[in-house]
Amino acid sequence: MWVKAVDLALAKMKSAGVSFDRIVAISGTGQQHGSVYWREGARVALRSLQPDRALHDQLKDSFSIPDSPIWMDSSTTAYCRRLEQALGGAEKLADVTGCCAQERLTGNQIAKIFHTMPEEYARTERISLVSSFAASLFLGDYAAIDYSDGSGMNLLDIWTRSWSPDCLQACAPGLEERIGLPVASYSALGAVSSYMVDRYGFSADCKVIAFTGDNPASLAGLRLDRGELVLSLGTSDTVFTWLDHPRPNADGVNVWVNPLDVDAFLGLLVWKNGSLAREKVRNACSGGSWDTFISQLQSTPPGNGGNMGFYFYEREITPSIVGVHRFDSQDEPVSSFSAETEVRALVEGQMLARAAHTTNLGGVLGAQTKVLATGGASVNPALLQVVADVFNAPVYTIDEPNSACLGSTYRAKHGWLGGASTAFRAVVSSAVTEKCLAARPSADAHKVYSRMLERYTRVERLLLTSGSK
Repeated sequence: MWVKAVDLALAKMKSAGVSFDRIVAISGTGQQHGSVYWREGARVALRSLQPDRALHDQLKDSFSIPDSPIWMDSSTTAYCRRLEQALGGAEKLADVTGCCAQERLTGNQIAKIFHTMPEEYARTERISLVSSFAASLFLGDYAAIDYSDGSGMNLLDIWTRSWSPDCLQACAPGLEERIGLPVASYSALGAVSSYMVDRYGFSADCKVIAFTGDNPASLAGLRLDRGELVLSLGTSDTVFTWLDHPRPNADGVNVWVNPLDVDAFLGLLVWKNGSLAREKVRNACSGGSWDTFISQLQSTPPGNGGNMGFYFYEREITPSIVGVHRFDSQDEPVSSFSAETEVRALVEGQMLARAAHTTNLGGVLGAQTKVLATGGASVNPALLQVVADVFNAPVYTIDEPNSACLGSTYRAKHGWLGGASTAFRAVVSSAVTEKCLAARPSADAHKVYSRMLERYTRVERLLLTSGSK
């Protein structure tokens, strides 16, 4: 299906009159953590593609496993525990690969394939990520996995930018030769294949720059820089932040090699209970009205009179807690709040969690910090004011719906201009992304939240050691 999609996309572009011969470099992106299994002989097929036939017709027999595991597969728990045990525990694994073992990550998917489909694994010549698989179609050869997408496999030593021998051995035999050596995200892998030249009219000099995952590509599209973090307020809430000195841990966080600067890192934190939790409280306390919700939030003071809440309707990722937990100003559990207090307790609790775990991961919240807010809830001005006050940073809203595609374009230019010898910032200096100032921090409110951050961390730790876990 993926191969045929590339066929269709290129055919439509050709019919629309796209001048492929003017393209000097190409890069791209694919959903993270998915994997593609090329069977023995597939490399020969890639290198000998005939321009009068479609890709899918020539490659249909080139895969040892026809259905690729993707990030939604959560059936690898047993292999996650094996990997952590082999590395000496979840914290040790996180120290090496940037995160504890997680079911969706590719190394654990590969381990499952090896144990449950040993014959298919034995016939596998190469394993690609979705991103490097797509790059291979343009390169006419196996494309290398880039450091950033490779960081989401539980296999890459993020400090040495090389595969961890212990992780490889714990997942499957002969794995290193099957995944190849990783490369920097700006690497030029070679020129497009003669197939692309002859069938679509690409220039023979057009470079293929390493493809990467959708999240790293999105951050390239948003032109994330030091001091900036992206807060996505959607069904789930997500924080992406630039890290120079990360502190990986086993709390469900992810640290990747930065696709924009090979010497830096990116931190990713995800909370399941984002807008779904806000909607539950809105329905229960605000009559289903966002206008009422906003009014209630604005009617209560920062700090909420000392009342604090944790609203985890589903078991949370960071931290691993489930349930709704309310506390008064003396940290005593209470069964309920007034409607107005409940609304502010929810919003403050969520944003305190975002800030606390960002700093715990190594993020620096200082004078240069900017928060870039995206997602459905970023239209809520009262909520963004709480974000600004908790993070003590201005909040900007951005609207870039195709950020991963745009980021791939920026990255293609970066690689074409030399990659290692050219700063990504210089590559995108003339680009314009509309950033609208939505909220400025209040010094008085931040004093309140500075104290609450310490308290939030303490109470969260108590919940983790109690039955709530």
